[in-house]
Amino acid sequence: MGLAVIAGSHREEAESLRVARYVVNQLKSLGVDDLYLLPLANNPLPLWDEGVWENAPNWQQVWQPVAAELRRAEGFVIVSPEWSGMVPSGLKNFFLLCSKDLLAHKPALIITVSASLGGAYPVAELRMSSYKNTRICYIPDHMIIRNVGRMLHGETPADEEDAAVRARLRYCLRVLLEYVKALRLVRESGVIDLETYPYGL
Repeated sequence: MGLAVIAGSHREEAESLRVARYVVNQLKSLGVDDLYLLPLANNPLPLWDEGVWENAPNWQQVWQPVAAELRRAEGFVIVSPEWSGMVPSGLKNFFLLCSKDLLAHKPALIITVSASLGGAYPVAELRMSSYKNTRICYIPDHMIIRNVGRMLHGETPADEEDAAVRARLRYCLRVLLEYVKALRLVRESGVIDLETYPYGL
């Protein structure tokens, strides 16, 4: 079972990247040993252009290794900060680059982070606008990690709130792993036809 964790912040040492690394460690403790972490720090992916569709040489070099890892993965964790009430543009660009065969009918857990008490808007934005053509399947549970600067440091919870966040996050990851098993059956059913129906409505 392979999973990919996408850290959606452009910042080099972002809290969302720290949370993504925590998620990777939690997944390892749950028995997942095939993990791919994609940090979007420093904008490693150029802005989308038509060259992606044409398999242009520059896109082959930058995007194809990432696409191969995504194609192999059976589930995803999307970690996003909230910037001015929005998902960062680099994360939106990531979804634009994902062709129909990379994320389709695979489950994903949304985790958003906020330095204060925000974090809800990116959940709504991802659920509303990133699934249409990618066909990614967000599970009903999601996480909002508020006051992230004091959460998920070290092995021992700092307080009751930190302990509650850790427990709920672990629960969400366990749910995600069950969805991975279930949606594998959907993809193998023979019903999925992305050639005839490549675009969502």
